[in-house]
Amino acid sequence: MSPGQKIMRPLELLLRNCLNAKRKLILMYHKKIEKRKKMKVLLFLIICQCAINSVKTHSTSNPNVILLMADDLGIGDLGCYGNRTLRTPNIDRLAEEGVTLTQHIAASPLCTPSRAAFLTGRYPIRSGKWHLGMNCETSNDFCHHPLSHGFDYFYGLTVTNFRDCKPGQGSVFLKGVQKTLVIPVQIAGITLVSLAIVQYIGLLKVPFQALSYCLLITAISFAVLFFFFYNFRHLNCFLMRDHRIIQQPLSYENLTQRLTKEAMQFISRNNDAPFLLVLSYLHVHTALYASKNFRGKSKHGLYGDAVEEMDWSVGQILDMLEKYNLSDKTLVYFTSDQGAHVEEISSSGEVHGGYNGIYKGGKSTNWEGGIRVPGLLRWPGVIQAGAYIDEPTSNMDVFPTVVKLAEAQLPSDRIIDGHDLMPLLQGKVTRSKHEFLFHYCNAYLNAVRWHPGNRAFSIYGLLALSVVNKGLRGRCYRLVRIHIDPENASNYSYVLSLLNNTKEGESVWKVFFFTPNFSPENSNGCYDSHVCFCHGGFVTQHDPPLLFDLSRDPEEKVPLTPETESRFYEILRVIHLAVDNHTRSLHAVPDQLSWDNLLWKPWLQPCCSSLLQSCYCDYDSEGSLLEVHSG
Repeated sequence: MSPGQKIMRPLELLLRNCLNAKRKLILMYHKKIEKRKKMKVLLFLIICQCAINSVKTHSTSNPNVILLMADDLGIGDLGCYGNRTLRTPNIDRLAEEGVTLTQHIAASPLCTPSRAAFLTGRYPIRSGKWHLGMNCETSNDFCHHPLSHGFDYFYGLTVTNFRDCKPGQGSVFLKGVQKTLVIPVQIAGITLVSLAIVQYIGLLKVPFQALSYCLLITAISFAVLFFFFYNFRHLNCFLMRDHRIIQQPLSYENLTQRLTKEAMQFISRNNDAPFLLVLSYLHVHTALYASKNFRGKSKHGLYGDAVEEMDWSVGQILDMLEKYNLSDKTLVYFTSDQGAHVEEISSSGEVHGGYNGIYKGGKSTNWEGGIRVPGLLRWPGVIQAGAYIDEPTSNMDVFPTVVKLAEAQLPSDRIIDGHDLMPLLQGKVTRSKHEFLFHYCNAYLNAVRWHPGNRAFSIYGLLALSVVNKGLRGRCYRLVRIHIDPENASNYSYVLSLLNNTKEGESVWKVFFFTPNFSPENSNGCYDSHVCFCHGGFVTQHDPPLLFDLSRDPEEKVPLTPETESRFYEILRVIHLAVDNHTRSLHAVPDQLSWDNLLWKPWLQPCCSSLLQSCYCDYDSEGSLLEVHSG
């Protein structure tokens, strides 16, 4: 009996009777017994087979699903992806007992759009809301809260983890605010002083009331900004249970233990029915933290401590599944929302960013280091243990996979860009359904990945057919030149057979329409600005686009040219066609970065006490924390 097919004693007896019935059938056949008895046995065998099929079907449907997502974790930070200095035995255990995806791609190189794609199965450019946020009209309408979007229980942060949330860790916003406000402040100051001077010397008559209004509006604006940033930690860093704020500002003390304990209690409460658990770690986004048992224990400072503490938490979850005999009934998925943030360096000079292995760039870029992330899936008895899949997959695939396993229907009123992973994970197919993946930098299409495969996809079949129909009987193109027998040129099946027999399916082409300008110039990131931006002087446009073959150059070191790749323009032509098709499928959505969305609205501010009390409260009793062993 294979793992995951636990059968109760009555069904065991039924199966045993099935085997006995088979023996009876053979004996009856040789003894030529009457036809009626034979038909009865055959009917009994059919019933037995239905029972067996029912058991097998049940074992691969309606499982528990646990989705574990790290924040800013590099693919090179885990032992199962080649790291030899960080200890991640529990995460590595997922790889040993399940499938490792080696081309698992985040739909965006930034936290919020990547997570939007993960939750919806759609490119973030299609979404009207990139983050959970909180309220729409009042301070307690919770319109963007997880409980308003399908979840039954929530414990955690509805906003992101910032350096500003932890005293002594510096500020994410200070440098940006300084750069953004310095010119407006100078303009406002010069304008007001000039008006006052011309008013004083009589060159221009400025109504005193108008001047007073200008001064008042300027003063109020700066007062609001000062209040918001001075109280940023109290206003934006809080912990919630369901709709209630239980800790404001957030305390990092034993936070991973508290998150893990909540997850374990959730499993305990729901061990008798299928459940979905999404455990989204704060690790290893800055502000970095680690509990006492892990602090100073790794070889990579506070960042390494945080990785190893997260690994401990994963082990606790796996142990909980074993405790309740749920391992064979549970699909566990582990990933990161994007690559490591290589520019993260503390005020003391300690590296607080992770390692992206051989891959170029990191968070905020669509170089492989920014979007190629860990992808580990374990389901004993259903998914082959220790397998590697080197096909392009996406974190958008998780949504349709979970929907299919739950025997539910995907929404029919929108485009779903992800694909069910189970056929690939179970070895029923060997090719990913992702022929193209589109990589956005904010709202700008930055790069495109194309994995042609050995089989003729619809787009190439149409191209080949159009060539045949035009009477161009000498040759047609599908990456490689294919010579067509003139006598069979009108035979579409013949053309498809040629396309299917080509051997170019191992290539994974990737084009860049623009690339970020690293600073310093020869570095691996945008250290001067903390992240890379997507517009203006921050990028270099490329015409023709840069072209790489990731199957030969995964480090994206040497762009191909028409001289080094004879099919250069044919490849670009196909990719441009795919971009056109993709662009036509997009519809306008609200601007996420409009001033209306960016400005702080005091009337929507979540607050567990009052603004006068700096919104302070602490109702999160730690109780008995989990016993921790750091290694």
